[in-house]
Amino acid sequence: QVQLVESGGGLVQAGGSLRLSCAASGGTITNYPMGWFRQAPGKEREFVAGISWGGSSTKYIDSVKGRFTVSRDNAKNTVYLQMNSLKPEDTAVYYCNVVRVTDYRTPGRDSWGQGTQVTVSS
Repeated sequence: QVQLVESGGGLVQAGGSLRLSCAASGGTITNYPMGWFRQAPGKEREFVAGISWGGSSTKYIDSVKGRFTVSRDNAKNTVYLQMNSLKPEDTAVYYCNVVRVTDYRTPGRDSWGQGTQVTVSS
């Protein structure tokens, strides 16, 4: 089974930027749409951004539109999330996962990686 490892999180001031990476091992994600999710303390995990297998189609939640950009490099078996103009409300653990081709936002499998912590200070 493909394992996904998220990295790139950290502590940043409001207005700052981070670039998250999601590296796959044990298999390829080239043929799968992928998504980023996040879970803030005391809240349920929510969808953030999704991308088609070829990268031509993307989807975002309203609160990150214009600030976050999802991309992928299939040659590197990696998906990215560029996060700009970060806000304290973006603080969460960020995860990546396969998403369903029907909507590019519903998780396509039940297993999750460890995620990467993003903390935005005000």
